[in-house]
Amino acid sequence: MRLLKTVGVHVLVIDEVHNILAGSYREQRVVQNTLRFLSNRLQISLVCFGVIEAREAISGDVQLARRFGELTLNRWAANEQFEALVSSVLRNMPLRRPTVLTPKSLRRILQISGGITANIFQAITSLAAESIESGLEHITDEAVESWRPPVTETAYA
Repeated sequence: MRLLKTVGVHVLVIDEVHNILAGSYREQRVVQNTLRFLSNRLQISLVCFGVIEAREAISGDVQLARRFGELTLNRWAANEQFEALVSSVLRNMPLRRPTVLTPKSLRRILQISGGITANIFQAITSLAAESIESGLEHITDEAVESWRPPVTETAYA
């Protein structure tokens, strides 16, 4: 508390707030009470991010839930904004050669990522790493077409 006051925190940002639900009912209440306490005591704003279950994690405490507005982000679609996002990410990859992807490759990235931002970044990062390891130093349409996401319990759920 002292540190947060000393550095002058005005906004506390909490990512993956849906993970509150992983705890027991008692543990969930402790976290919810702590968030409410921090907000009240420090007079700071809370910003929470998470998947759809994040609403449930916050709504378990009526007083806490009243403090939040809700903003839902849509998945990416095949449009100019998506192309701009991918282009921007590619420009910032540590590749020695420029990557120019065809519309087919862009659709493939959208398909394998499910339109979820984190999955898009993960796919492009993985493709970039593979291109560096292969010595190509740029992402090819062929690499996009043959790329498969790593198999994990939560990947691309």
